[in-house]
Amino acid sequence: MSDLKRISSRDNSFFKSLLKLSSSTRERSETGQTLLDGTHLLRAFLDAGGKPVHLLINESAVQNPEIKNLLSECHAFPRTQLDDALFAQLSELKTPNGLLTLVDIPQPSALPAQTQFILLLEDIQDPGNLGSILRSAAAAGCDAVFLSAGCADAWSPKVLRAAMGGHFALNTHENSDLIAVTREFGGKILAASLQAERSLYASNLRGKLGFAIGNEGAGLSNELQDVVQERFIIPMLGKVESLNAAAATAVCLFEAVRQRA
Repeated sequence: MSDLKRISSRDNSFFKSLLKLSSSTRERSETGQTLLDGTHLLRAFLDAGGKPVHLLINESAVQNPEIKNLLSECHAFPRTQLDDALFAQLSELKTPNGLLTLVDIPQPSALPAQTQFILLLEDIQDPGNLGSILRSAAAAGCDAVFLSAGCADAWSPKVLRAAMGGHFALNTHENSDLIAVTREFGGKILAASLQAERSLYASNLRGKLGFAIGNEGAGLSNELQDVVQERFIIPMLGKVESLNAAAATAVCLFEAVRQRA
């Protein structure tokens, strides 16, 4: 790796830009870039046809066979070695695995008319919840996910880690007008409601379908509830009031998978 550059000073301008990117939603939005932490996310990114902007490693990374293989596969892209202390400032992991990848955030494409299965997320604010939801959506085969402006940053390190590569199997639209999406979709949008009488399992989840999922505490806004076509309840035998947003979404998505199989 004769082309390997090294950075040992926190005053380095490139390192300063990476530090901003790792911690600032505004910086990610303005630059259209983010950092992927670890080998799993880079593998998922490459498998989806992504091209890295820059590879960043720490000193121990060159001894890691998996990282060495990925660096070899990405030989055409710039790479830089950071001192361990600098690398640790960019990674949120307690024990960084030694590889970070600077990438351009994939831009969502317009939905084709044959889109069949979508997810609408209103003000999901916990990064772990949002990442888990995106992971479930990817696993369930959703065509697209639409996030309201009140959702957590979909491309933050915490959301990326929780989604485990799900981002790269989805068409992800941030800052969406969910009411407009509901009206334009042309299919049936359903939402869970504790006041509904029909069970999720008695609902017809075949055909052109979407689920609307609301904020962890407040649920769906009245405005969005007014435009969904059907409401259902998830039956719960235990003495709890409701499910976690990510768990409820997974239940809904995979009941749809079961019915549509």
